Amino acid sequence: MNMQAGKVILVGAGPGDPDLLTLKAVKAIAQADVLLVDDLVNPAILQHAREGARVVHVGKRGGCQSTSQEFIQRLMVLEARGGQCVVRLKGGDPYLFGRGGEERAYLRQAGVAVEVVPGITSGMAAAASIGIAPTHRDHSQGVIFVTGHGKNEAAQPHWPALVASGLTLVIYMGVARCRQLQRQLLDAGMVASMPVAVVQSATLPGQSQLLTSLDRLPQALQESGLGSPSIIVIGEVVRCADAFADIALDQMQQALA
Repeated sequence: MNMQAGKVILVGAGPGDPDLLTLKAVKAIAQADVLLVDDLVNPAILQHAREGARVVHVGKRGGCQSTSQEFIQRLMVLEARGGQCVVRLKGGDPYLFGRGGEERAYLRQAGVAVEVVPGITSGMAAAASIGIAPTHRDHSQGVIFVTGHGKNEAAQPHWPALVASGLTLVIYMGVARCRQLQRQLLDAGMVASMPVAVVQSATLPGQSQLLTSLDRLPQALQESGLGSPSIIVIGEVVRCADAFADIALDQMQQALA
């Protein structure tokens, strides 16, 4: 047991590829007495844990059986008060749809020391993996990260404001609600031809992707077989995806032939 005062470190494990861990994340994992590991964390990342560290899987994933948030928070406090260094290992970044803000507030209120180690969020990694820059001077002056699955009906995004911004939308947890998302975006004034990219299991060997348009999104998703976990990118920047560029190049070469 670590005889010093216990603490909790909220660590972003990145989008999946173990090589995308930060050095600070690796150091935090290596010093942990207890690791509380989310479902989407690549098991290969646990190779950085020291021998004898206790690993507790506290899977949290939409549509699946999950450990309650209340139980996880109480467990962190209990272990830290017992003198343990607790690493809460989260997919992506703790503060981007990772409930890191809730957990940090709970720990501070309980008098437990807490640190946060940022991670590469899956939204950025998914876009980059297929050649999309979410911000691009020719297409979008900003990017909005938004969840397609709010805490409750009252917590849903204000889609008209997001569409009116003209910024790139990177949507987390939106595949299961893609028909509703499509209708909300169209009703909010987004053009039906707006290009859309869907990336499943970004940065992992089994990554799959789909390029389509907003008007075909539900049908194209069904035909592709893609599911969760996936990131949806919507905006003119999607035209910069490698596959779109390859198509344009082929068309140009055919025209010149």
